[in-house]
Amino acid sequence: MAISGLIRVMEKAARKAGGKLRRDFGEIEHLQVSRKGPSDFVSKADQAAERIIWDELRVARPGWGFLFEEAGEIEGEPDKPRFIVDPLDGTTNFLHGIPHFAVSIAVQEPRLDGRGWGDIIAGIVYQPVTDESFWAEKSRGAWLQDKRLRVSSRRHLDESVIATGIPFQGHGDAGQWTKIYHALAPSVAGIRRFGSAALDLAWVAAGRYEGFWEADLKPWDTAAGGLLVREAGGFVTDWKGRSQPFCDTEILAGNDALHSRLHKLLVNALKD
Repeated sequence: MAISGLIRVMEKAARKAGGKLRRDFGEIEHLQVSRKGPSDFVSKADQAAERIIWDELRVARPGWGFLFEEAGEIEGEPDKPRFIVDPLDGTTNFLHGIPHFAVSIAVQEPRLDGRGWGDIIAGIVYQPVTDESFWAEKSRGAWLQDKRLRVSSRRHLDESVIATGIPFQGHGDAGQWTKIYHALAPSVAGIRRFGSAALDLAWVAAGRYEGFWEADLKPWDTAAGGLLVREAGGFVTDWKGRSQPFCDTEILAGNDALHSRLHKLLVNALKD
């Protein structure tokens, strides 16, 4: 599969920002022992990565809009797409010296009727520490570098590993999450919480997980990863089973065989 110009532009920006994050990550160990702590440093690393991506993409695609985690929305020309960017997904991991975080960039088209935003047409999730670049384009498949990705072929829940995000410090509904956990845990081989929704979705696309659920996310957490799962042959919906350009308030992703079974367990759990 020939890599398009758009993906090359996105990957260049992601890799440049990822290189800066990788260098900054090397300083975290020293900052852990300081009295002030590394929080301010991480915030600056996040903002610096975002600025790198902004500088690269606005030159390559003038007139396009942006939706950033840090800077918010920057409107572009009304008939042009926008980039949805999370320069550091997995901030808490980064803060604690845990080498599991990613840069996430997606492209969303404007709707033809001019009323808001439509489909996600391209996405990349880049993991700086492992130098893995997961990318996808609408109708062109999902890839890890030059290797085609397919969701896991497992057909039985008791063989499956499911990823999730656990509520913390006022984020999310702990009671709701607990109900879902108690419904799924007895049926699956394992449940994992690694701390980056973008990478969780990329790993579903790569067949490393069979599914993923979480609530209380943002568009930049799921836009690129959701496209990866879909283009790898999986399904991405909200908890009502609706497929949308991106699911953030509630998301359930799974391979083609197990998504419906996971959805049924989740729905039944929330009825109780």
